[in-house]
Amino acid sequence: MTPTITPLALNKLLDGGQPIDVIDVRTPIEYRAAHVTGVRLMPLDALDPAKVQQSRPSGVTGPCYVLCKTGARAAKAAEQLAAAGVEVCVIEGGTDACIAAGLPITRGKQGVSLERQVRIVAGLLVAVGCGLAVAVHPWFLALPAFIGLGLVFAGITDTCAMGLALAKMPWNR
Repeated sequence: MTPTITPLALNKLLDGGQPIDVIDVRTPIEYRAAHVTGVRLMPLDALDPAKVQQSRPSGVTGPCYVLCKTGARAAKAAEQLAAAGVEVCVIEGGTDACIAAGLPITRGKQGVSLERQVRIVAGLLVAVGCGLAVAVHPWFLALPAFIGLGLVFAGITDTCAMGLALAKMPWNR
């Protein structure tokens, strides 16, 4: 099991003056909106354990602390990093918990979250498929059915192909 740390304990480490390594595995658009001051961005979809090790701040000897929005993606990242031999610790509750705990936060430009983008695109594809089925041919019902099955798959596996594709779009970089 991956070790964890509370945001308050992390704040004590940050205030202690010792260099620590904290990476945020959210998307760039989420990171730009708000992130714990001093953390570095390494999105989960492009996480490279070797790059994490090579780019650690000088003087850091402890674990690599990992966070995301609420903790789920950080746990996935921690698994990848630990499998590559990186000492890792997940920040409990992610950025949301850090904000609630009063850690220093850098705020920037708000954008449409990846989750909302997925909902918008999925809804549009379902509506277009239903409209085309009524206006053109019933076989267009395959589009909303495909989207529905994709959402079920995403719910079961906690992997969203549409989300991964949207994360690579230029406005999300």
